[in-house]
Amino acid sequence: MAKVQLTDLVLRDAHQSLFATRMVTADMLPVCEKLDKAGFFALEAWGGATFDSCIRFLNEDPWDRLKKLKAALPNTRIMMLLRGQNLLGYRHYADDVVAKFVETAARDGVDVFRIFDAVNDPRNFQAATNAAKKTGKHIQAAISYAVTPFHTIEKYVELARQYADIGADSIAIKDMSGLLKPYEAYNLVKAIKKVVDLPIEIHSHATTGMSVATLTKAAEAGAEILDTVISSLAMGTSHSPTETMVEIFKGTEFDTGLDTKLLLEIAAYFREIRKNYKKFESSFLGADTRILVSQVPGGMLSNLESQLKEQGASDKIDDVLKEIAVVQKDAGYPPLVTPTSQIVGTQAVFNVLFGRYNRLSGEFQDLLVGKYGACPAPKNQDVVKKALEALKMDKEITHRPADDIPAEYNKLEEETRKLLGTSQVTVEDVLTYAMFPKVAPDFFKKRPQGPVVFKPEAEAPKAQGAGGSPAAAGSGQAARYSVNVDGVNYNVVVAPAGTVAITPAAGGAAAPAAVGGLVVPAPVAGTIIRYAVDEGAQVKAGETIIIIESMKMELDIKATHDGKIHFLAAPGTQVAAQQPVAELTGPGLGGAVQAGGGSPAAASPQAAPAPAAAPSGGTVVPAPVAGTIIRYAVNEGTHVASGDTIIIIESMKMELDIKATAAGTVRFLVPAGTQVASQQPIAEIN
Repeated sequence: MAKVQLTDLVLRDAHQSLFATRMVTADMLPVCEKLDKAGFFALEAWGGATFDSCIRFLNEDPWDRLKKLKAALPNTRIMMLLRGQNLLGYRHYADDVVAKFVETAARDGVDVFRIFDAVNDPRNFQAATNAAKKTGKHIQAAISYAVTPFHTIEKYVELARQYADIGADSIAIKDMSGLLKPYEAYNLVKAIKKVVDLPIEIHSHATTGMSVATLTKAAEAGAEILDTVISSLAMGTSHSPTETMVEIFKGTEFDTGLDTKLLLEIAAYFREIRKNYKKFESSFLGADTRILVSQVPGGMLSNLESQLKEQGASDKIDDVLKEIAVVQKDAGYPPLVTPTSQIVGTQAVFNVLFGRYNRLSGEFQDLLVGKYGACPAPKNQDVVKKALEALKMDKEITHRPADDIPAEYNKLEEETRKLLGTSQVTVEDVLTYAMFPKVAPDFFKKRPQGPVVFKPEAEAPKAQGAGGSPAAAGSGQAARYSVNVDGVNYNVVVAPAGTVAITPAAGGAAAPAAVGGLVVPAPVAGTIIRYAVDEGAQVKAGETIIIIESMKMELDIKATHDGKIHFLAAPGTQVAAQQPVAELTGPGLGGAVQAGGGSPAAASPQAAPAPAAAPSGGTVVPAPVAGTIIRYAVNEGTHVASGDTIIIIESMKMELDIKATAAGTVRFLVPAGTQVASQQPIAEIN
């Protein structure tokens, strides 16, 4: 037995787990000198959701973060979490993009590549592992841990052997849900050690309350490295405290040799920094033992609750939790980790709402037919057949999925040149665009403004109706809100026609003035994080105009029509569901944006123009769920057969095909980009 080493996750997974990956680099750098002296095996500081969060919310270049951290941590390895062939995006990339990404990350500062795959398919490690080997960096292959009838110790041992064969320098057990029990960890490590002569690192979340005991037993079994977090960012949905584990092992054969006094100084620093991010914190602080029964990660559970609330089906959560087990089994028992947790969870919601497998999300179809790789166990072939028919495929993919993706780096480089309007682009910018092509353009435009700054602040203002909730707007009835912002009360009235009037209550200052345009409401209660466009900008239907945070999830609010944007609620404002947050003005929409302040314009009733005539007696096709119309699958006026896909809708982060329910000529009732309610007519067949 040798002493145990620790990898601290304070710069990545801790703040991803606790406050939505919002920590900015400026809050990391001042303590790096102390972190560098601590003597960790590594500091996990990059990858996971940090890349997405940097460009989407922080206006910060993630590559710049990596370079700055490397300069500030000259004596400590930087670890990144890499999703195999998915890299840091949400699809498989061509091998040339994977190679370029790994090469660039290694050059800019990554020393340890922790590579995992959602379905534990070793083939999805191949390109990233080959690229990392060329850089000479440490390759850690991570096993995504799950608890199912299929996931036995024998299966995990076989996976570890396969990962060793593809060139891993160490093996990680990635327990994203806190499901790895102490004695099972002991037995698993012992079993792997018998067949694989590589260091083993244990990663386990504290969500279920077992992680400290799990790490202790894993060390006793021979695990050489443990993942921990400095105490001020530990526990809850995060991880075991670093100082706690240091003290547990002190004076034993596993003694880490780390200085508790230095660690406490680091903890004190982050205790103060954490105050900057209070508004992003979850109310979850203890242990969620429901996960021990449902096997559903805590983050996935809160996500499901939010999705069901959006669909008006909050009472179905127990049914969905039971259905997840069915869907996971039918899909071949994929571990519930990004992106499979979202795919399986959303399909379970669809099953509960519409009947089992009556509607398949596009991503679930892809999972069933092998586009994400080989799932661990045999799948339900009846469901696979449905997916094959929907995708017009003859059989499942049995080869490595990335073999079907042609080289794409040169194409992405050319697209980045056009986007930036220059012949010279950096490889980092090309890769940023490759990871998030919808987010990168806005980021590139605003990058010169520099990163956002978070400071401790008072409780955000709350928007609520009388008795704590907004008045509902029924047929012919206005919705009325009493909104308090920064201590000032305002009366908000939304007319049935869609117009809004905001007036200060007695003694109050004027709120942003409504001008009688077409209202854009908040789809759920939450906090406005930022505007995605400038006040007065001309926007197109479907373009994101506001980012709102609700239940620890970020939601894009999109323009429902072309027009000029006028915001009605400021960033930082807490808003109620259906509260007006913006309005669109322009031809046919009404309104004229006022210059400067002043009292609200008198808003005459103005019906929102329908992009097409109301249903005219044909067969109406309703939206099965609340969501956003992404695109039409056929042209207006096309003759379709019953069962043909006519519209693609995005709901719960998944794509869903809307099919014709009769044969005839299709006529659309809402434009692409429109947010629609469940059962709202969106097309008709004549």
